[in-house]
Amino acid sequence: MTTLVLNADAQPVSLLPLSIVDWQEAIRYLVLDKVTVMSWHEDWIVRSANWSTQVPAVIMLKDYQKPKHHVRLNKRNLFLRDRYTCQYCGVHTTEAEATMDHVHPISLGGKSNWLNLTTACKHCNYMKGARTKMKPKIQPYRPDYWELAEKRKQQGYHIEHSSWADFLG
Repeated sequence: MTTLVLNADAQPVSLLPLSIVDWQEAIRYLVLDKVTVMSWHEDWIVRSANWSTQVPAVIMLKDYQKPKHHVRLNKRNLFLRDRYTCQYCGVHTTEAEATMDHVHPISLGGKSNWLNLTTACKHCNYMKGARTKMKPKIQPYRPDYWELAEKRKQQGYHIEHSSWADFLG
């Protein structure tokens, strides 16, 4: 079970990835008086030798943390930028079926960066190989944080506790 972490302004600290911590870390923050509990797991109590508490479902930091708006290049963010759609044939893929394709192959001097990587289905990636004749429908670009955050919101989040919905609206 995990706990949703909100900033002092009641917004998630991060949307990419969603700011969650495991229940042990949430208890640690609670004991160190770094958070205010917004909601609890109603039927879950942890006990020590001389102390017991319910486990928090949502916590809010007491001190505001400046959000980081740098977008890290990784598979999940690349697929999100391209909406899990093969940029060669247009077929919608799942995370398991999607591949990262170098538009300009590494063997020909291509780099692994936002401007040279695109989402491809396994079939198109295999067909393209280390050639440059196939071109993606949309030229690769560096997305900004807010674009990816909005695309992630549209996908929806796995909500582990009903109270999370109030903050992930």
